[in-house]
Amino acid sequence: MYVPPGFNTITPYFIVADAARFIAFLIEAFGGEETLRHLRPDGRIGNSMVRIGTTTIMVSDECEGYPPMPGSFYLYVEDADQSMARAIAAGGTQVMAVADKPYGDRQGGVRDRHGNLWWISQRLVQEPYSL
Repeated sequence: MYVPPGFNTITPYFIVADAARFIAFLIEAFGGEETLRHLRPDGRIGNSMVRIGTTTIMVSDECEGYPPMPGSFYLYVEDADQSMARAIAAGGTQVMAVADKPYGDRQGGVRDRHGNLWWISQRLVQEPYSL
């Protein structure tokens, strides 16, 4: 199996209303970098690729047969407090304050304007999760 560089076995694909605004949020909130954009004949985004850290995600505008749909994503960051502040400044709404968790993460939650939940997590220990 071949997986292109910058992708993982599973790649998140966002279908949203106003993809350009969502891409701007990803760039401002999480330091994303748009690496590709294809437009449909109507000028709307048919496919965009945004790189955040080690992951490439795909984004497109909703269309007939593919309505907007929110998701939930676990995002590892270097500094959960700083990342939460950036996400809120970029238009996100805090749903869970950043705090140390019993499973070894410092984590908080934010919902973007498109309804997606982002669990912003800083791993405090260099070990795998355990029961």
